[in-house]
Amino acid sequence: MSEYQPEIDPTEALRAAFRRHASGVSVITLTSAEGKPVGFTATSMTSLGANPPLASFNVASGSSTWPSLCQATHVAIHTLGQRNLALAQRMAADHTQRFTPSDWSFGAHGLPILQDATAVMICSIREIHNVDSNAVVIVNILEGLTGQEDDALLYYNRRYMSPGRALN
Repeated sequence: MSEYQPEIDPTEALRAAFRRHASGVSVITLTSAEGKPVGFTATSMTSLGANPPLASFNVASGSSTWPSLCQATHVAIHTLGQRNLALAQRMAADHTQRFTPSDWSFGAHGLPILQDATAVMICSIREIHNVDSNAVVIVNILEGLTGQEDDALLYYNRRYMSPGRALN
């Protein structure tokens, strides 16, 4: 059994644990009240189950996307593969530059759909649960678009990576 290093500060305990936990990378897109594309990179997206088909993701209420998300009825969740590294980085950077390349178009429900994701789920927002300065967003999956498969893009220990090979 390995020896653990104690971490008394709960914030540092959370950060240390999640640095050691790989997360899949996705991009959430939506449209602002003014009809402009809005989006961000998320490592918190997960399935809640298939019956009914639900997913969730987390967002900070101080993020540039938050005001639009509070008014939105639909979002698109794009799952990413390793070929989408530049897209993940761009959608996590300066919000004014996220949609400057023309690698997207408006799709169902007026949602910005990015090219070349491994899959896209078109979702309606079911619930938003505010928790201190963050929120959990629960969505209904309405339909999906399946792209080309790719090795997973993961976020681990403060950097993007790909597993490269199966272990089973």
